[in-house]
Amino acid sequence: MEIIKDNFRFLAIEAESQVKLTYGLLTKFDVRVLEKIASKDDYIDNLKTTIENECFSSIHSSKKELDQKDLNDIRALHVMSVNLERIADYCVNIGRQTRYLSSIDVLAQYDYKSMFSEIQKALTQISRVFAAKDLSGALAICRSEFHLDALYKQNFDRIMADLETGRKAGDLVTAIFIFRYLERIGDSLLNIGEALIFSIIGDRIKIRQVEALEKTLSESGFEGNLWDIDFSSIWGSRSGCRISRVGRKKPSGFKSQGIFKEGDIKKIKGEYENIRKWDEILPGLAPGVFGYYEKTVTASMLVEFLSGCTLEQVILTEKSDIIRNVIFIFEQTVGDVWRRTLQKGAFQTDYMEQLQSRLEAVHRVHPEHERPFRAIGSLDIPATVDLIAACARIERGVPAPFTVFIHGDFNTNNIVYNHEEQKINYIDLYRSKQADYIQDVSVFLVSNFRLPVFDVELRERLNTVSLYFHEFFSDFAEKNTDPTFEVRLALALARSFYTSTRFEMEPEFAREMALRAHYLMERVAAHEGRPWEAFRLPQDVLFY
Repeated sequence: MEIIKDNFRFLAIEAESQVKLTYGLLTKFDVRVLEKIASKDDYIDNLKTTIENECFSSIHSSKKELDQKDLNDIRALHVMSVNLERIADYCVNIGRQTRYLSSIDVLAQYDYKSMFSEIQKALTQISRVFAAKDLSGALAICRSEFHLDALYKQNFDRIMADLETGRKAGDLVTAIFIFRYLERIGDSLLNIGEALIFSIIGDRIKIRQVEALEKTLSESGFEGNLWDIDFSSIWGSRSGCRISRVGRKKPSGFKSQGIFKEGDIKKIKGEYENIRKWDEILPGLAPGVFGYYEKTVTASMLVEFLSGCTLEQVILTEKSDIIRNVIFIFEQTVGDVWRRTLQKGAFQTDYMEQLQSRLEAVHRVHPEHERPFRAIGSLDIPATVDLIAACARIERGVPAPFTVFIHGDFNTNNIVYNHEEQKINYIDLYRSKQADYIQDVSVFLVSNFRLPVFDVELRERLNTVSLYFHEFFSDFAEKNTDPTFEVRLALALARSFYTSTRFEMEPEFAREMALRAHYLMERVAAHEGRPWEAFRLPQDVLFY
């Protein structure tokens, strides 16, 4: 490990030296300096390669098992080495661009010196910040990229204005290239700063997420700094939001754990507002919000960490008596929410429109699922797109008779069971809205179906749960006079089956879902002309 660190320090020194030489070259052109910059390039490349090899070999051939801290340091050193070598390459590229200038004095009218000052200030701190595990220093290195972006924009605008005069166009285009390389050095410094943050915190987190976390913690009433926080990623959602668990490293009066979410303002703000709505409908069903913070295009919030396990985990791992108890509590919760929020009045659903909007994403993963038109003798087998179009036309004629406040992403892993409190909680509530309850029904049933579990006993459990809840949902429809429940459910299931294939890489299992989607749409299309109240969903489609 010490050999890696020593070589890294040498690499940092050499990258800093290249930047200083390049600054000198732009101040006063000297062909000997240009040649010196170019001659050091191979040595820096070799240093980077040496560090890279040592990083991988230290992980592979270490006689004792490396702890997580050492592994984090090795990963950070590798990322930083790659970016230091890249900075040195940009210096070589800047040097080469000077050959296209009629005179080095062309650059004097623009502020490249401030950009070099910012770069050198950040480079000189890298080794110290890494050794001291200085989070403030790491953040300062990250912020140098923002300053360089601003300086680049100022210079770019001035050069573009000068280009409009039509004089020295070649020199000005070359100047743009030189400033662009300086701006790209800022990108590498940002990567280095975030690698330093990783080595300190132990988790990959971008500077905007660090700043959002600091602000959100402040809004929540937390007193302290990030050193006091134990931070660990849980996942990055498909929508691009970052989701992490945060808590005190040492016990305190502050909430021991929370879930930090950061991402697009529309998604985070939407979930924040939905949590407040859920709290009005059924207090305690959704997690509490400790803090919320928004910027121009992003937002973040810190929500309550709900202890317990997901409904998916319960079904797959618990004994039958516990499963029955959880199903009873869940059924009571769902029924209570739907009864509280039920609003009479026709509501136009859009299940086929949702399917149509996701077709391209599905076919990127499984192009073989798109069925062309076929004929067997006198029997016409419609193409996938024609089948969707036919079902969309049918759907417009069978609106839902009422709406309820739905979860919006009612997967079994978004339902949490707390055994100690004997209660159900909902999580991931960005898509909640007043809509047809069939949306939640179909997502729930297909999320149960699509679990990649092929053990016979466990699969039987999943099928039993699907059967039970289909009967529960059917009973709710009957009690609330919903005569077109089954045809709408068929359309919604077709949507859920087909769109779910884009997350399933096992070809046979994905094919099963695609075939079921086609089958359901065919059944709906074949029933056209008869009363929709008489349509019956083939229950076997829910079982695997």
